[in-house]
Amino acid sequence: QVQLVESGGGLVQPGGSLRLSCAASGFILDYYAVGWFRQAPGEEREGLSCISSSDGERLYYADSVKGRFTISRDNAKNTVYLQMNSLNAEDTAVYYCAAGPDIRTPHVMCVVPHYWGQGTQVTVPP
Repeated sequence: QVQLVESGGGLVQPGGSLRLSCAASGFILDYYAVGWFRQAPGEEREGLSCISSSDGERLYYADSVKGRFTISRDNAKNTVYLQMNSLNAEDTAVYYCAAGPDIRTPHVMCVVPHYWGQGTQVTVPP
């Protein structure tokens, strides 16, 4: 069964850090680009960051997270991570990972989402 499972969300104070994990089962994540998205209440889903397949050479970050978030992949563990630093209340949302084919256009999200995780809540109080 193809599955993506996010973990690592929770409640964190402003200025704090969290590391989200996106673990794949039922398929080899190495073959896919992976992106992180988030959706706050009443807002559209926002693409935050992505990493290209295999060596993860191509990275993308939205302006809202550039310099604070870092995406990485560990193909041996079939997992992609999102390290989030300097969190603030505007980062409160449900965070999702998605895997799919690479988009090779620069300066945009690098994944066509085919598989989605169930999401993990991140809450940063004002």
